[in-house]
Amino acid sequence: MSPTATWLAVIGASAVVYALKVVGHLVPEHWLAKPRVARTAALVTVALLSALVAVQAATTGKELVADARLPALAVAAVALVLRAPFIVVVVLAAATAAGLRALGMA
Repeated sequence: MSPTATWLAVIGASAVVYALKVVGHLVPEHWLAKPRVARTAALVTVALLSALVAVQAATTGKELVADARLPALAVAAVALVLRAPFIVVVVLAAATAAGLRALGMA
């Protein structure tokens, strides 16, 4: 892809995101107060965050990989289920990944 095409794509995407933001401010507030809309917005947020975590934990470039990040993610998930403080979750996940990498897991 040429640099010009890349910049056009970035500018176009920026314009679309800005337009969506403006439209969001123009939506009547009583529409957003409905329970179904609030529940859907919460679920969309969770779905997007889950997709981001999955992509970051299980891919490198265009390849699927199973390395130390997946067990670290599992440890973090268990710690979250057990209601550990966020810093403890992060430290446990980091320690798991570091330990597995020290043992030779990529």
